[in-house]
Amino acid sequence: MPQDYYDLLGVSKSASDAEIKKAYRKLAIKYHPDKNPGDKKAEDKFKEISEAYEVLSDKGKRAKYDQFGHAAFANGGRGGAGGAGGFHDPFDIFSQVFGGAAGGGGGSIFEDLFGGGGGQRRSNASGAVDGADLRYDVEIDFEDAVYGADKRITIPKMSGCKSCNGTGCEAGSGRITCSRCGGSGQIAMSQGFFSVRQTCPSCQGAGQVIEKPCSKCHGEGRVRVERKLQIHIPPGVDTGSRLRVAHEGESGVRGGQTGDLYVFIHVKPHKIFKREGNDLLCEMPVPFKTAAMGGVVEVPTISGKAKMKVPAGTQNGTILRLKGKGVPALRGGSRGDMHVRIAVEVPTNLNREQKELLEKFHDSLVDSKNHPRKVDFEKKASPFLKDK
Repeated sequence: MPQDYYDLLGVSKSASDAEIKKAYRKLAIKYHPDKNPGDKKAEDKFKEISEAYEVLSDKGKRAKYDQFGHAAFANGGRGGAGGAGGFHDPFDIFSQVFGGAAGGGGGSIFEDLFGGGGGQRRSNASGAVDGADLRYDVEIDFEDAVYGADKRITIPKMSGCKSCNGTGCEAGSGRITCSRCGGSGQIAMSQGFFSVRQTCPSCQGAGQVIEKPCSKCHGEGRVRVERKLQIHIPPGVDTGSRLRVAHEGESGVRGGQTGDLYVFIHVKPHKIFKREGNDLLCEMPVPFKTAAMGGVVEVPTISGKAKMKVPAGTQNGTILRLKGKGVPALRGGSRGDMHVRIAVEVPTNLNREQKELLEKFHDSLVDSKNHPRKVDFEKKASPFLKDK
C-alpha cells in the first residue's frame, strides 16, 4: 500500500503551502539521484516525495486526496502529462521548485545547489559556463591597514587560451552538431515508469562538439597561467575585510563571463597597539611620581609621538584618550581615537637609602586624605575583616 503523502513529506494534514514546499525542498535535496548515484532506494524515494508534493501543492488534487486517498489517482497513471490524475516527471518538479530551466533534467540546478562543476555555473542553453570566482589571502602590516598600501600579488588561474582565442578549436576548424543528442543538449533515459531527460555527456549540454581540439588547451579554451596584479588596499581595513577585483577570476568557457577575484585581508598584530574597531589601545607604564603628582608624558601613536597630560592622583588602569589618533574609517567619516591605559609602575630594586626615604614618605601620609580608596574599601570590607 502506498505511503501516505503527508507522512512522506513529514507534515501534518493541516500544513500550509509554505510548510509543504519547505519540506519537499529539504527532502528533494537529500534524495536527489545526483547526490546518491547508484542508490535505487534514494531514487525511488525522490520519485515518491515528488509525487506527494505534486498532489499536496495543488489545491484541487489535495482536496481529492484528502477525500479519496490514493484511489483518487489510481487511473491517472505515472509519467503522464500532468492532466487529471497524471503525474509530472519528478525532475521537472524539482526544476520548477528550485527555479531552474524546465526539462533540464535537474542537472544544472543540482550543481548550483551543491557546488558542482568546480565553482562554475552554466549560464545559458548554448553551454556557456561562467568562470569561477577566486580567493586570495594576503597578510599585511598593521601600519598598512591604517594608512593603506599597494601590493603586488601573483594569482594562479585559468585564463582564455590565446592560441585559439578561447574557442577550444584548432585553426581552420570549428564546432559541429553533437551526434549523440542531435544538437538538443539532452538525452532521454528510461527509469522505470519515468522517461527522464538528462544533460548530454558528450557535449555537456552545449549541443555542439569541437571538430578538432586546440593543441595547446586541448579543447578547454583555457590554460593555466600566473597572473601578476597590483591591488590597492584602502586605509582602515582590518582582518576579515574582503576586497573585490572585478573580472580577475577564472575565464569562462564557451563565451561564459569571467569570474571575480576576492582578496581577504589578514593584519599582523602590532607590538604595542591593539585595535578595537577604529580605536587603538596602548598600555603605557608611568612612574609612580608622575601618577601621584601629575605631569606631561610623551605617548607613541600610530602617526608619531604625542604629548598627553596625566592628572595628579591617576590610578593604575586609568584610561586616557587622545582624540583622532586612531584608525581612519574604511568608508569615510571621522577617525577613531587612541586610548592609553595607564600602568603605574612601582619602583623595584630599591637600595637602603631609598627604602628609608620611602618609609618616611609613607609615614607622612594620612589615610583619610591620601588613600581615600583604601579607606572606602576597608569600610565596606569591615564585616569580613573581623576575627571569627
